[in-house]
Amino acid sequence: MTNPALAPSPDGAALRAPFNYHQAFARNIGWVTEDEQALLRGKRVAIAGGGGVGGVHLLTLARLGVGAFHIADFDKFDIANFNRQVGANMHTVGEPKVEVMAQMARDINPEIDIKLFPSGIDKDNLPAFLDGVDLYIDGLDFFAFDIRQRTFALCAELGIPATTVAPLGMGAALLNFMPGKMTFEEYFQWGQRAEIDKAIRFVVGLAPAGLHRPYLMVPSAVNFHQKRGPSTIMACQLCAGIAGTEALKILLGRGDVLAAPRGLQFDAYRNKLARTWRPGGNNNPLHKLMIKIATRQFAKMASAT
Repeated sequence: MTNPALAPSPDGAALRAPFNYHQAFARNIGWVTEDEQALLRGKRVAIAGGGGVGGVHLLTLARLGVGAFHIADFDKFDIANFNRQVGANMHTVGEPKVEVMAQMARDINPEIDIKLFPSGIDKDNLPAFLDGVDLYIDGLDFFAFDIRQRTFALCAELGIPATTVAPLGMGAALLNFMPGKMTFEEYFQWGQRAEIDKAIRFVVGLAPAGLHRPYLMVPSAVNFHQKRGPSTIMACQLCAGIAGTEALKILLGRGDVLAAPRGLQFDAYRNKLARTWRPGGNNNPLHKLMIKIATRQFAKMASAT
């Protein structure tokens, strides 16, 4: 039987039923209550980066029914993004990422409130980017060290929960930085270090279990000096599932939220889950040793190129 709301119109186009928030997200009910769904509708999440993880974070939370977002990215889609970025296709090549992703989110929820930062975020507009948000989710490029450091620092200052889920190999590594707990800077110990040192400390701190390392088939594909590395769509989608779940727990105030120096890494390729606890973060003796070894390895790689 034909649905009257989708019956063909005289010109052949389908007549679409009007959007209804309660119907659109009714299948969430059960895992969340109706009252909790209403709470999610009133929440605002900031996501910096609209590429591999940032784009799919946005769509995941839009389908969860979160009602408002701040999204930032200065870049445009390119064919090199096709392997992992949900907004990248032949129709969007050359289009601004924030505009494409905002439209995709509005296609899920036309009532959604999205504030765009099409020039990305910097020290000048960062306060506006974080103004009034309930949660920050990191989707910045791995090598965006300065603005990532500034963003997490301001989150700590303002008491905004901040989550990062890193795509590594075919898995994901989670760290939450919660108000009143260990900060990003206290954990990663970046300070004023050189970018290569920040990169090494970021990798070691994000995934101290290193579940992804044994199956890297082409080690030369990772080059911190040239600011490039391999990626997979599987990792990005796993990240979004984890980040969406953490967002649900943080925004609704229920469930066990791991806060740094506690974290976890799940690797789908190796069928492994590792929970980590590193008191002192990168100041932990084990991390110091790992950083020392990694520094030597990358120095050898750099001298060989």
